[in-house]
Amino acid sequence: MYRPEIKVLDCTIRDGGLINEHLFEDKFVRAVYQALSASGIDYIEIGYKASTKYFSPDKFGKAKFCSEDFIRKMIEGIESKAKISTMVDIGRVEPEDILPKKDSVIDMMRIACYVKDVDKAIALVNHCADKGYETTVNIMAVSTALMPDLEEALSQLSLCPLKAVYIVDSYGALFSEQIHFFVEKYAGYLKPKGIEVGIHCHNNQQLAFANTIEAIRKGANFLDATVYGIGRAAGNCPLELLLSFLKNPKFRLDPILDVIQKEFIPLRKEIEWGYLIPDMITGVLNQHPRAAIEYRAGKVKKSFGEFYLGLRNDAVI
Repeated sequence: MYRPEIKVLDCTIRDGGLINEHLFEDKFVRAVYQALSASGIDYIEIGYKASTKYFSPDKFGKAKFCSEDFIRKMIEGIESKAKISTMVDIGRVEPEDILPKKDSVIDMMRIACYVKDVDKAIALVNHCADKGYETTVNIMAVSTALMPDLEEALSQLSLCPLKAVYIVDSYGALFSEQIHFFVEKYAGYLKPKGIEVGIHCHNNQQLAFANTIEAIRKGANFLDATVYGIGRAAGNCPLELLLSFLKNPKFRLDPILDVIQKEFIPLRKEIEWGYLIPDMITGVLNQHPRAAIEYRAGKVKKSFGEFYLGLRNDAVI
């Protein structure tokens, strides 16, 4: 059986773009959008809505900024029932960068923040909602949040015009029992207000898919995934596995498998993502993946054991 309330959001171009500064070719972005549209998923996240005041277009690709012209070019001529989302990081966008919904092809703005910045996220949620957009808040690095702070944040967010609030396992550190705890905690504050719980998992301990399943079992209805698990460092929950699990007849798997073969297998030879030991180490230690990213880039000249011991001795777990 399937749960019709479930919404699947693909963030391949947004999260995958963190590997290569969003320097994807237009042909690749269109191929991904076409495959995702044919698969029947609910939301497609093209990239970030970031300001050129903070990021240079000379360094970053067009999906970092998601101008209307860029998105329209990417979706032109492709039949799709999916809604389009972009992600907004607190402090990396200007209010004037967000057009009224009537002038935009974007449907949803996803605001990403840490617990300490939830007040800023709420201000941005209200700004986007007033302009006509659907909104979510993605609470990053929830595995490091202090419970009183998280509870206060959830209490405040429950009063906002939100579709969902996401549990984001930024460090790939959580296990199933923790996923259960967080989903129940979020739901206690949000469900009475008609706000859904979302889940966004990273694969540092090869648990992104499993933890997404556990979140579904406990009632999470907004699910993030990426094609072939692409994403920064260890990557994300693979979309092809998630669609196979959901058994919802509105989803088609074959377009995703075909785009993996045509686009992602060749891409894997150019840029690297997925489970590797440095990412496992940062996940086990509940730390930001930046150290693992530096290791994978050859900037850290240590054995795996030395790398682990060095991070462990500095870790607060």
